[in-house]
Amino acid sequence: MRSGAKVAVVGGVFVLVAGGVGYAAYDTLGGDGGGSDNVASRNATPEVKTGPPSAEEIAETSKGFFDAWAAGDASGAALLTNNEAEAEPVLASYGEDAHIGDVKITPGTAVGTKVPYTVAATVTYSGKSKPLSYASELTVVRGLTTGKALVDWEPTVVHPQLTAGATLKTGESSTAAIEAVDRNGTVLTKEKYPSLGTVLDTLRQKYGASAGGSPGIETWIDPAEDGQPDIDLLTLAEGKPGKVRTTIDAAVQAAAEQAVKRYGESSVAAVQPSTGAILAIANNRADGYNAAMSGQLAPGSTMKIVTASMMIQNGLGSIDAPVECPATVSWKGVTFQNLNRFSVNGGTLREAFARSCNSTFIKLVKPLGARAGTALGQEARDHFGLGRDDWQTGVPSFDGSVPESSGAETAASYIGQGKVLMSPLNMASVTATVKNGGFKQPYLIARDVDNRPFATASPLPANVAEQLRQMMRYTATSPTGTGTKSMATVGGDKGAKTGSAEVDGQTSNSWFTGFSNDLAAAAVVQEGGHGGDAAGPVVAEVLRAGR
Repeated sequence: MRSGAKVAVVGGVFVLVAGGVGYAAYDTLGGDGGGSDNVASRNATPEVKTGPPSAEEIAETSKGFFDAWAAGDASGAALLTNNEAEAEPVLASYGEDAHIGDVKITPGTAVGTKVPYTVAATVTYSGKSKPLSYASELTVVRGLTTGKALVDWEPTVVHPQLTAGATLKTGESSTAAIEAVDRNGTVLTKEKYPSLGTVLDTLRQKYGASAGGSPGIETWIDPAEDGQPDIDLLTLAEGKPGKVRTTIDAAVQAAAEQAVKRYGESSVAAVQPSTGAILAIANNRADGYNAAMSGQLAPGSTMKIVTASMMIQNGLGSIDAPVECPATVSWKGVTFQNLNRFSVNGGTLREAFARSCNSTFIKLVKPLGARAGTALGQEARDHFGLGRDDWQTGVPSFDGSVPESSGAETAASYIGQGKVLMSPLNMASVTATVKNGGFKQPYLIARDVDNRPFATASPLPANVAEQLRQMMRYTATSPTGTGTKSMATVGGDKGAKTGSAEVDGQTSNSWFTGFSNDLAAAAVVQEGGHGGDAAGPVVAEVLRAGR
C-alpha cells in the first residue's frame, strides 16, 4: 500500500492524485474560481459553509474517499475524513497488515447523509488468495472548522466489526483451529448458527490449543482489549481443528435462531433444568452483542418468581392464601400501580402471580421492615445462585445482580426494577431452578474439560419449589394467566411468567420465561412492550423444539 498523495494545482484547486487519477477536489481559496487578481478578493477570509452537506457534496466526498481507499492511498483517503490522525493508520493497515488488495467499492443510494456500500476485495498471503466481501456504511458531515464535507470517521467505515483500537490482520492465526460440536456431535458453525459467532471465537481462544488443534492462515480482527477473542473473517488455509464439545442442542439452537428473527434487539437463552446445560443462545441485535448471556437489564415481573420464593419462605404468603391486589400501592411516598390500574378482589397469591399484580408483591413485603432492602438479594444468592460472580459457564457471562436497596428502590426491586439486573440466561436459570427444585449452574462446556469449579446454592425447600411450579403452571394455562396465550402451542408439563420493565420513559422491555418438561427458556425484546406480546412467542418457539 502506498501512503502519501501526489498533489497538483489545477485552476486554483488542489487535486489529490493516485496513479495518475484525480479522485477528490476542494476549492481551497473559497472564491468563485474566476482567477481575479483583486487584492481584496485575495485577502478576504473564505466563507465557511454551515448546515448539512448537500446531496452533491455527499456524493463527491464519498466517491473521493472510496476511490482513494480502493487505490491504496491511506493518506489521501484520510484527508477526506474529519479525523485524519486516527483514520490513516487504520486505512494503511488494510493493505499492509491485512494484505487486502484489488479493492472494488460499490456505493448504494444515499439515505440522507449516510452512504451504504459493498466491498469486494482479495486477500493474498504466502501464495494463497481468497475473495473477501462485506457491506458497511459511512456518514458525511460538515467539518466544524473548514466547513467542508468530510467522512465522519469511525473504524466501522473500514469494516463493520472493527472497533476503536482494533486492527485487521492476515497471517498465521494466533489461536489453534477448532471444530465445535453440539451435545450430539453436530458441527456448529457461524454460517449456520450466527448467534454463536462470539461464543465460537471465545471457545477457540480458550480451548483450541488444549483440544489438539493447529493454526491456519486467516484474516481476523485483533481486538483492542487484552483477553478478548480474535474475530475471524476469512480462512485462507485451514489449520488442523481440535474438537470442542459443547452442551448446545443443534435443534433447539436452530429454533432459537429462528425465534429471535421475529424482533430486532431480542435475545433468548435455553437451559436444561436437570443438569444446568445451556442448550441454546441466540441474539438478534444490531451491535452483535451476546446479550443472551451477558446482558444487564431490569427483568421486570419475571423477577416475581424470586420474590414469591422469598415471601413464602419468610411466612409472608402461600399459594392459596388470600392477598390484596389494589390498583395502586404506596412505598416511602412513591406510588406504584398495576398495568392499566387493574385490581383483584378476594384473590390468592396464585392469582396475583398469574395476573402479575405489582401491588400484591409490594404490600406483602412491608412486614419485613428493615430487612426489606436485603431479603430479595439474599434469596437470589442463597437459592438461585445469582449475584455472586462465581458462574463458570466456559465463556463470559453475567451472573445477575440484586444489590441491597433502600427507599422506593426496595419496592421497585420486588417487581424486577430498581437496581435489579438480569440476562436471559439468568432468568432461564431461575425458571430451571424452580422446575428442578434446586440450582444447577448453567454451563456451555463440561466441567471436566478444564476442572473449573461450578457455583452451588442451597436447594429450594420442597414445598416452596412445588408452590412456585404450580403458580407458573397456572400462569401458563389459566384463562386469566398472562402467559396462557403465548404458551398455548407448547406441550408437556409447562409453566411461565411474564414481565415488562420500563426504562427511561421508553416503550417497556418485554420479558418472558417458561418451562416445558426438562427445558427452560427466557427471552427479552428491548422496547417490545408487554411480556406476552413479543418475548412470549420467542420463548414458546424455543420450548417447542425441546424433546
